[in-house]
Amino acid sequence: MELNLINEQGKATSKVSASDSAFGRDFNEALVHQVLTAYLANGRQGTRAQKGRSDVNKSTKKPWRQKGTGRARAGRASSPLWRGGGKVFPNLPDENFEQKINRKMYRAGLSAILSQLAREERLAVVENFTLDAPKTKLLAQKLKGMGLDDVLIITEAVDENLRLSSRNLPGVHILTVSHCDPVSLMRYSRVLVTKNAVAKIEELLS
Repeated sequence: MELNLINEQGKATSKVSASDSAFGRDFNEALVHQVLTAYLANGRQGTRAQKGRSDVNKSTKKPWRQKGTGRARAGRASSPLWRGGGKVFPNLPDENFEQKINRKMYRAGLSAILSQLAREERLAVVENFTLDAPKTKLLAQKLKGMGLDDVLIITEAVDENLRLSSRNLPGVHILTVSHCDPVSLMRYSRVLVTKNAVAKIEELLS
């Protein structure tokens, strides 16, 4: 598999050889969907809570007598059938949304996403991507010169100047290879990977 190597003007100058296992895999929609769903589910905190009928602050007195009124019988105002009553099966604050996914499946899903991005020419490689100072304006100008606006940049290691410069740019996100996730790969229209990061991705997904 060969990936486009672009310069600071966003023009493809040459090709970079990449592993087929990481960047040349067929797209498996079912697998990618499972990986994305599991990743999002595992990020949920489960801190929401609802009140059952025993938790609702209502009187326990019987609203009216059992017979003779012509109305349906009622025992408590906290009934789930009543407005303001408790839920039948309330969500609990310790609810667990975790979904288990095998490491091999997760890596295969990432490889399928990266491969599809490469086929759609949404993924490109740069020799390196650094800034001389932590300034948002410098990063914005650099990306504008490359013709990129909604972009995910994957680097080999954390670059503090790059991280600080990208915080106020809504369409730019910086990630290291170890923190690369399927949701970020799918969210942005373009993905920019440094040359050293390509080798690290191949090592991670092999």
